[in-house]
Amino acid sequence: MFGSTLVRKRSLVGAVALTAGLALAGCAGAAKTETQDKGAADSGSITWWGWTPDETPAKAYITAFNKAYPNIKVTYKKLTIDGYNAALRPALASSVGPDVFDVAPGAANGSVEIYGVDAVDLTPAVSKTLGSDWKNKLSPIGVSSLTVDGQLKALSLGAVYSGTLWINQDLFDKYGLTAPKTYDEWKKVCAALASHNVGCFVQGAGQPAFNEDTLQAISDNVQPGWWGQALKGEVKWTDPAMVKTLTIWKQLFTDGIMQKGALGTQQYPDANNGFMSAKYAMVMMGTWYMQYSTVAGSTAAISGAGVANPKPFTQTAVPFPDVAGTGHVGALYGDADFGLAVNKKSKAINAATTFVTWLGASAEGQQLVANILNDIPALTSAKPNWPQVNLVNAKVQQPSLDKLITDAGKSTEPRLATVSADLQTAIGVASTTVAAGSATPAEAAATLQATADKIKK
Repeated sequence: MFGSTLVRKRSLVGAVALTAGLALAGCAGAAKTETQDKGAADSGSITWWGWTPDETPAKAYITAFNKAYPNIKVTYKKLTIDGYNAALRPALASSVGPDVFDVAPGAANGSVEIYGVDAVDLTPAVSKTLGSDWKNKLSPIGVSSLTVDGQLKALSLGAVYSGTLWINQDLFDKYGLTAPKTYDEWKKVCAALASHNVGCFVQGAGQPAFNEDTLQAISDNVQPGWWGQALKGEVKWTDPAMVKTLTIWKQLFTDGIMQKGALGTQQYPDANNGFMSAKYAMVMMGTWYMQYSTVAGSTAAISGAGVANPKPFTQTAVPFPDVAGTGHVGALYGDADFGLAVNKKSKAINAATTFVTWLGASAEGQQLVANILNDIPALTSAKPNWPQVNLVNAKVQQPSLDKLITDAGKSTEPRLATVSADLQTAIGVASTTVAAGSATPAEAAATLQATADKIKK
């Protein structure tokens, strides 16, 4: 997201947009059969719509693809996260929609459950590219979460994981600070940064879906694995673990760790731009932020934040602090970031399929994904080729990135893929009402459980 997606990434949308998107699901796709005119597999012009990736990695993907397929022209159109569904829905219903479009697991924007009806089954194409044992070569989460009714409706480029803070290492070094490991250390770091007129931590608490990442991080610190159990309905949201999670969440505001006006701030673009412009030293983001460890990615993001003459700085991921004092830190949770789907109504289905399978299943395409650091590749054999990656500060960043990628590969905890739209909305409401002081942690937890009970009925 987010930068990638949410930024996905899996990228996120506001609670209202989520609910509206599902309410209009019946209008999402009228295409039931593929067009008969599928075009050539190695030539033609195709359009690609997405809320992610950013323009810089998208351009790199297309440039590399054109070295292998020079006669296929790909035009990328990046839409906003909150505007994606509204633009995609009528486009897919028409005869002039995109040839390739982003989808994602779960109930967020571009839900594969909603828009998969408009996508071709990519199983034959992937089998042709990787062989009959193709499922053993791709990340399981990228296959299962993008399969609808037994059909592979999109091909994952890779996965994203959250649970980390990203820090401006140059600012920390400048003021002789180290990344906070406990709640008290976090408060002290914030006080030190404030003495130098630098903001400490920034979050777009006004874009509630992103609050879920922080709540899940706190919860995993309070009681590892509890959040996943709650999503499955195995424990109640009113349990002490959730009440404590919301209590700590509130303390972030009252103790000044969260910036003033956080409830009026969006994660994108506000919090992202605040961090990229070095107004704040820390931000809650996930592995999609790896791309800004590169000179090109960092420069583009800083420029996008409105900084004149952008100069890349050293960004590193650190574990979420031990805010509950339990010692349980370092949890990561994730999903397939996004998948590329091929429009059934496209008049260039073959060329579009060539592009999607090259980027999502070929060794060359997935190596590029690995090197750009926007996603952790879907092809399990693909790893970053560090000599080909131009990091801002390789000595500091490469070990950190290696650890992050390795730790993410061990994670089995989902992030958003299993969260329904109604539940995600309720989690967002719980976070904002507690932060605003209009509900106590216990009251918000009870309201959240009431929503979960309704979903079960």
